[in-house]
Amino acid sequence: MRRFSWYAFLTDEVAGMAYDRLGEDTGAEGVKLPYHQQVLKLGSDEELTLFGYCRASCKTFAFYLVTLITLGIPFLIVYWKPEWGVYMKRRRCSLMEADMLIIKDMDGQIYVSSVDSEMVEAGFPSKYVISSHLPNGASNGVHNGASDSTHLTQPRHRIIRYFIFQHIKYMWIPGKLSFERLYGCDSNTTISSLLNDFRGYTVEEQMLRQQLYGRNGISVEVKSYFHLLVTEVLNPFYIFQIASIVLWSFDNYVLYATCIFLVSCLSVAVSLYETRKQSQSLHDMVEASNANTATVLRSTIEKTTVEVEINTTDLVPGDVLVIPGTGCLMACDAVLISGNAIVNESMLTGESVPVTKTPVTISEGNETYSAEKHKRHTLFCGTAVIQTRYYGNAQVLAVVVRTGFTTAKGELVRSILYPRPLDFKFYKDSMKFILFMFGIASVGMSYSIYIYIIHKETILKTVVRTLDIVTIVVPPALPAAMTVGTYYAQSRLKKRGIFCISPPRINVSGKLKLVCFDKTGTLTEDGLEVWGVVEAKGEHLSTPVMDVSTLDHTSQLVACLATCHSLTYVHGELTGDPLDVKMFEATKWTLEEAAPGSANFDQVTPTVVKPSKREVYIDPPDITNVAETPFQVPYELGIVRQFPFSSNTQRMSVLVRVLGRPYMDLYAKGAPEVIQSLCRPESLPEDLGPILTQYTIQGFRVIALAHRTLETKLSWHAAQRIPRDQVECDLNFVGLLILQNMLKPETAPVIRQLRAANIRTVMVTGDNILTGISVARDCGMVGETDHVLLAKVTAPSPEHPASLTFEPADTPDILVQYSDDVDNKYTCMNVEDGAPKYHLAVTGKAWALLCQYFPDLVPRIVAKGTVFARMSPDQKAQLVEELQAIDYIVGMCGDGANDCGALKTAHVGISLSEAEASVAAPFTSHTDNIQCVPQVICEGRCALTTNFSVFKYMALYSIIQFVSVLILYTAYSNLTDPQFLYIDLFIVTVIAVFMGYTGARHELVAHKPLGNLLGAVNMFSVLSQIALVILTQVIAYLYLLQQPWFEPNKPTPGDEEDNTVSWETGTIFYVSAFQYLTLCIAYSPGHPFRQPIYTNFWLTVSLVSLTVITLMMLLCPWSWLMELMRIRYDPENNLMMFRVALLLMIALHFVVSLSTEHFIARSRFLKKCFQWITCKREPKNKYKIVLRDMNEDLSWPPIGTPLYATLHT
Repeated sequence: MRRFSWYAFLTDEVAGMAYDRLGEDTGAEGVKLPYHQQVLKLGSDEELTLFGYCRASCKTFAFYLVTLITLGIPFLIVYWKPEWGVYMKRRRCSLMEADMLIIKDMDGQIYVSSVDSEMVEAGFPSKYVISSHLPNGASNGVHNGASDSTHLTQPRHRIIRYFIFQHIKYMWIPGKLSFERLYGCDSNTTISSLLNDFRGYTVEEQMLRQQLYGRNGISVEVKSYFHLLVTEVLNPFYIFQIASIVLWSFDNYVLYATCIFLVSCLSVAVSLYETRKQSQSLHDMVEASNANTATVLRSTIEKTTVEVEINTTDLVPGDVLVIPGTGCLMACDAVLISGNAIVNESMLTGESVPVTKTPVTISEGNETYSAEKHKRHTLFCGTAVIQTRYYGNAQVLAVVVRTGFTTAKGELVRSILYPRPLDFKFYKDSMKFILFMFGIASVGMSYSIYIYIIHKETILKTVVRTLDIVTIVVPPALPAAMTVGTYYAQSRLKKRGIFCISPPRINVSGKLKLVCFDKTGTLTEDGLEVWGVVEAKGEHLSTPVMDVSTLDHTSQLVACLATCHSLTYVHGELTGDPLDVKMFEATKWTLEEAAPGSANFDQVTPTVVKPSKREVYIDPPDITNVAETPFQVPYELGIVRQFPFSSNTQRMSVLVRVLGRPYMDLYAKGAPEVIQSLCRPESLPEDLGPILTQYTIQGFRVIALAHRTLETKLSWHAAQRIPRDQVECDLNFVGLLILQNMLKPETAPVIRQLRAANIRTVMVTGDNILTGISVARDCGMVGETDHVLLAKVTAPSPEHPASLTFEPADTPDILVQYSDDVDNKYTCMNVEDGAPKYHLAVTGKAWALLCQYFPDLVPRIVAKGTVFARMSPDQKAQLVEELQAIDYIVGMCGDGANDCGALKTAHVGISLSEAEASVAAPFTSHTDNIQCVPQVICEGRCALTTNFSVFKYMALYSIIQFVSVLILYTAYSNLTDPQFLYIDLFIVTVIAVFMGYTGARHELVAHKPLGNLLGAVNMFSVLSQIALVILTQVIAYLYLLQQPWFEPNKPTPGDEEDNTVSWETGTIFYVSAFQYLTLCIAYSPGHPFRQPIYTNFWLTVSLVSLTVITLMMLLCPWSWLMELMRIRYDPENNLMMFRVALLLMIALHFVVSLSTEHFIARSRFLKKCFQWITCKREPKNKYKIVLRDMNEDLSWPPIGTPLYATLHT
């Protein structure tokens, strides 16, 4: 690979172009951007801002000179902040000249990427090619004074420029003078092109495209231990630790420095092992679903195609794959253009039920391929093709549309490798608190310098002791201590079968205010039971029939139930969508495929269904030139083609031919409102609406069925190409299929538990809205006396703007009339105290119109909405975003592919799946019910409380030692080496490790843990304890000074070592050691979020052991123990009265500290006092403001009176 100077190349390229960006670029919406800047995909999740830089020789020389002089410090800074290295060594330039980019994503994170270049051969897509005469990138012609004959004598070189960011390639487009993301055939490729233009590349074409797209592969690098070691050691935490160890060694704390060094080495070893283990685990997971070889079509010189087996790494977008009949593992994303495939997509969707993929067809003129829209025709990378189906001698072919990290599987892996930063206040506040600690350190450093100047100490000793203050006030273990609670919570969740791939989300789950639930498979059972069918008889619907098999076998309703599905046999077992399985089994028919064990079926013998109990014969159609003898043929239905179900169309249909008939029939099933829109009005029964409402309001799932007889001229092959829109029209309504979907037994108790904890619950489903309301009532989302209003939105017409109307879904007694005067009347909900609560229910169609025409009312809708029905996957994710926009901390719980977008969008996504697709959600529960939701919340609350407690403890540990050291500096002394070791290693480290081991309480309470580390309550807790610590140590020190036997410490003049074995040191050590233990108990809260402290066995044993050992040192001054700890003692007088007095001070501090923390700091009274002092009157959360405004608005919600959009569209 070579790098070039791009300014000269592009000067040649754009010399004749009209260039209107003299110094500036025009961004989106006409915004002027600096000449060195470009914004990609503005407003999307992939938004990137690029800043161009090129080499500056003088700045580079200066950087390396300063690095040499300062022993590599700038290099270390640049390692931590790569963008600073770009600023220091390079200059701004236009993007066409840049060889280095600074990239800023939509979350504000900064990255650095180099711009690379390659030479390409003729035939490479010209869109990306820059041509120049000189291969070394130097300017030519007028730019360097060379002869103009250069243009004639030198060949032109073809060059491409690109950069790779997070495994995605971005190409330079010379015609636009900008970078663009490189897409495969999944962008701006029409369906007709996929069907007609792709017949296989030649070897040369494939090589050129591989140079453009790179090798096809998803690999996770497992770095060597040496590489990980260097990365770990250069971490700021360990650099600070190394500097601290060097500093302690200079101060003659060799024993302490050695122990800390050994502990740090152990920490590095454990960290390297865990990092390598996680990396290897992800690598193995990715490699397990990688394929090795694939068969593709290759064009030859003779314009024919041959099958060639190649390595899957050589696949490129546009290759035509031959899918084997025995199945395969997909190594790329490919769209089917012929034949059917049965695929296990559990890796992506979490659903183990095989899915039938059908060839893509043109539904409209210039329809463009979309992986999301056409997912029923797309084979995704990592999924397993179980077997294929094809007609005659045709092959099952698929066009490769995406490779590598651009595939669906690649996106999942990228979401793990590059997770979006978590915008949680705790982490921001912790950084501010550390800065606050640095501020305290600066005060201590100033005091230290003053003391040592007064004492006339040497400069070296003054500098060492002053810097030592920094290592005391900002403990290196603070960042690690912040994650202790999260680590233990993650371990406890894992034991319960709940796996977390994003540990910071555990803390967020402790602040959840709202949880969205999918319905089918999440709140209700996966399986549906057929309750009965209702057949259309003329202008009315007949009475329901419970046993479908008793109906006439030749009726259109039974034929629809028997054929309108995508069932198939896999390893001898009938598999497919659970709804389809139940529906087909209810008919008691038989499904036959070509031959047992065969993977193909030809055009004569498609999949056949027929009655299984007895042979049914029908009269054949009138056929000429046959014998006069009457005869009959078996009643068998062949499924010629399937139009698969999708969440966008909310329907599926099949083309069927009855044996012996010259024409085909179309059978369709789907959402009642969708099927009604496709039926002829005269075929719809008059009582359809009331009966449909009757069943849906009882919680039944209702599927509408329809039929159409197609024209005789539709041939078999034409049926394989006909767009579904041409046949899915002018249908005749056949009847209704009624299915019963029972609540899971765990659902209602969990919903009650969440509501009791003041956590709002919302249902987001693709089912009928009345069914959703019924289930919401059954599970407790909607109270028994609560009312539900349907939000109905009408699209604008030439005469009227869009309108919004609220209508009661239950009884009309909820209305109350308000009237100001004759001309101003409105009807609204009674929202007075004591009146029943109300909930809003919204359909997906109404939601789309609301967002388009009533965006100002969307916050009100989502603040009171409880049931959102007929929602597409994109709308589910959009709803989560709208809830987040009004400051809800949102959880999402779902089990299928339709929920993946919402699971990733929510603050806390919980997938009820054992599949690999769960990497799209932070949490995965291997239990198939929603009991995992309160478990995650309980552990989140526990982890958040624990992290706050450990953080405050570590902060107080620093302050205690800080105060101790400053007092001893005043007395010409300091803690001894063994004392530092005992405090830091045996007390603080042990306590910090075990504090987080306390388990979570399993009951949810109505109030939530504090989430603001710098909030008034937490700051009061910290500052009050600091005051008590300082007061206790100062009183103990002053009490020591009053003792008649006390001899002040006086260091030897000129001696560089302090006399640390002194009365002052021993007194401060005793008091401070007990303060560490006291604060551990004070900062180990139990109820309401954690278990009591005594349930933490290891912490309790540690506290008891350390208390006994410290008491022994205080009350039993044995000579060997005093000499070991280097504490001054009088062998002739144990000074018991003084020691008892110290113990009383320690006990008093214990009582006051615990009382302050338990009865004041954690009281609601204190919180209300702070709110009163700060004059807090307005709620800070937007959703609370929205709810307040609705309660104060007497005209909201208007019932029966339409609201019109302000803009007439």
